[in-house]
Amino acid sequence: MMNEKFEALITGYLADDYATCEDFFDLNLIALLRKNLQKGHANGIMHQAGVGKQASFQQNQKIRGDVISWLDNDSIEPSEQAFMAIVKAFYLYLNQTCYAGINGIEFHNALYETGSLYKRHLDQFKLDSNRQFSMLTYLNKAWKDTDGGELVLYLDGKEVVIRPQGGRVVFFKADKIEHEVRPANRERMSIAGWLLRV
Repeated sequence: MMNEKFEALITGYLADDYATCEDFFDLNLIALLRKNLQKGHANGIMHQAGVGKQASFQQNQKIRGDVISWLDNDSIEPSEQAFMAIVKAFYLYLNQTCYAGINGIEFHNALYETGSLYKRHLDQFKLDSNRQFSMLTYLNKAWKDTDGGELVLYLDGKEVVIRPQGGRVVFFKADKIEHEVRPANRERMSIAGWLLRV
């Protein structure tokens, strides 16, 4: 069953330079991950995200407004363990079928408060090319068109607009696709991360 979902992401990516898969993760797992994010936010473990790396790092809510907490690859939290296990199985499948050479991952919880955004950007750092693929997992419950908060991918002069519905995964090349997060009319929750070649 998971191989079918893995194939859906890979086939979509090869055809269109990006892919989405509905219910890539079981909705019960999505609910647990959402609860875990909300608990972390309530306990103050999430912090303001920034842009850039090392000397170029900056925090500016007019550019990027989410708060984040990094997921530990060796987490003992059951829902995070289950999430990481599926991601690892996916990148091993990607390596076997596409010779991608992925040998690491990094993911974080992300919460956008009402009205916050992330302006158009690439996920690849200028001086660090480890990030090969971006993978976004939405945790939102019953998201409506009127809730906003869409992901916009910029592909060869056209815009692809994706609603952040819970359970939906988006997959694309980290150094190729510029994208942005539009302001939402309610809290917007996701797990964002990257498949790495280190």
